[in-house]
Amino acid sequence: MIQAVDHIGIAVRDLEASIALYRSIFQLSDIHREHVEAQGVDIASFELNGVRIELTAPLNADSPIAKFLEKRGEGIHHVAFRTDTIGADLQRLADNNVRLINTEPQLGAHDMLIAFLHPSSTGGVLMELCSEKS
Repeated sequence: MIQAVDHIGIAVRDLEASIALYRSIFQLSDIHREHVEAQGVDIASFELNGVRIELTAPLNADSPIAKFLEKRGEGIHHVAFRTDTIGADLQRLADNNVRLINTEPQLGAHDMLIAFLHPSSTGGVLMELCSEKS
C-alpha cells in the first residue's frame, strides 16, 4: 500500500555545485552520496523533516536524467512515494490502465526497489514507487 512521500527528485547538471547551493540554503552538514550505475546517475541526498531531497546528476549522455535535462533543464524530476507492496501496487495500477515505465521493480538508490509511473497517466507528474528490499 502506498503510504507516504518518500523523496523529491531534482535533476541537476553539476552535482558539486548543487550540493554547495543546497548546503548553503539548508545549512546541511550530512549529505548522503551514491553512485547508481543501473540508473545512470550520481545522487546526493539529505532529509528535511522526514522527506528526502535527492539531487540527481547524469553519469552519461544516455541516462534518463541527461535526456530530461536536455529537454526540460534543471528542476523537479519526480515525486517518490513509499510503499510496502510495490509489486502488488504495480499490478493494481496496470489493471487500472496506469501506464508504467517499469513493470517490475528495479534496484535504485538507498538499496531500495523502485518503479516509475509514466507522467501521461499521472497528470503530467513523473511518479516513483519505492520500497525496502525484502
